[in-house]
Amino acid sequence: MDIYNLISFFGIFVLIGIAWLLSTNKRNMNWRVILWGIILQLCIALFVFVFPGGSKLFLFLNDFVVRVLDSATAGSKFVFGRLALPPGQVSEAGEKSIGFILAFQAFPTIIFFSALMSILYFFNIMQWTLKGFAYVFTKLMRISGAESLCAASNIFVGIESALTIKPYLSRMTRSELCTILTVGMATVASNVLAVYVFSLQEQFSTIAAHLISASFLSAPAALIMAKVIMPESGIPKTLGEHVEIHYEKETNIFESIINGANAGVKLIVGIVALLIAVLGLVALLDLILGVFGGKLNAFLGTGIDWTLKGLLGYIFYPFTLILGVPPSDAGIIAQIIGERSIVTEVPAYQDLAIVMSKGLLQHPRSAVIATYALCGFAHIASMAIFVGGVSALVPEKRQVLARVGFRALIAATLACLMTACVAGAFFIKGSLLFGG
Repeated sequence: MDIYNLISFFGIFVLIGIAWLLSTNKRNMNWRVILWGIILQLCIALFVFVFPGGSKLFLFLNDFVVRVLDSATAGSKFVFGRLALPPGQVSEAGEKSIGFILAFQAFPTIIFFSALMSILYFFNIMQWTLKGFAYVFTKLMRISGAESLCAASNIFVGIESALTIKPYLSRMTRSELCTILTVGMATVASNVLAVYVFSLQEQFSTIAAHLISASFLSAPAALIMAKVIMPESGIPKTLGEHVEIHYEKETNIFESIINGANAGVKLIVGIVALLIAVLGLVALLDLILGVFGGKLNAFLGTGIDWTLKGLLGYIFYPFTLILGVPPSDAGIIAQIIGERSIVTEVPAYQDLAIVMSKGLLQHPRSAVIATYALCGFAHIASMAIFVGGVSALVPEKRQVLARVGFRALIAATLACLMTACVAGAFFIKGSLLFGG
């Protein structure tokens, strides 16, 4: 263990302190959530990074996910031909890959994984898994059963996790609704993990294992940040109770596959539309900022980066140091983490892959920490999606959701950073999962 491991460890408590400064009720802290949330994260990290058995398990999961991804690309290769071939691959017909194309190589896997998750739900595998995690959260943290179930669901799925607690949404308190939004934005859905794996697999061979571990670590982190930023002031209806999963089961497995695939298509359309709109608007804003910023730099004699990515890099720079990123890499990582809050995590992961491929990072821990910090839907577009999605289920709570939405985004961002701190604290070069 070196100085950066200690910085990452103490960064956990610094981030909780920042959340406390932003809290709506600083005197009403649920210390049980904070204590057990930290303990759960540290136990998961010990199992994943330190215990050889845990590291081997996650390396097995990494290889398994990579093999599943190979299967997932069979359909896209048939439909899109050489456009779907990952870099360096050659088809059976002798066609060579023309390079990485996000739309034809990564996005189609979302359809496959959506269908796969639907099958797991059909056979009640997911239900039992979610109940297990929800039971642990409810028992240890003394929060509502509905919150626990939603947090457990978000380890594996995205916005659709709100459907699992649909009957309880109308009776939820402000704090519970803030938690629902936070856990949604602080985690990622399993069907989009494949996109990140495709982006970084060439530079980071064990990326799938790290993304899976990040999903488990982020759930308790989200519960901590949500309850610190917006503590419970009421009495939840399902406090300490274990609630049942709301799930409308299909009549047969073929219907579940069709519904899952269709849901994946809708998700892809949403992601593509979001990326086209947001990246275009960011480019326009950068153009405007560049004109005025360039004149201001010339007048003041400064060299400030007036792009949106550059400005966000300045804001997130101190947070990057808190995570335990060495100062030599902090500027680059700060920009990548900062841009996620505006342009989503997909371009951010691609930028991280570019930085790694060019060898611009001097320390391997920097890439690992960034990988965990980016593993979440904590961005403005996602806030709108989650607020809108949950509001559609409970229209009577629309105003409350709109008011707590931005606080939930802050809590989710801090939760992602907290997960990165945990990974940084356990970063040991000799670990199997870190390539040791």
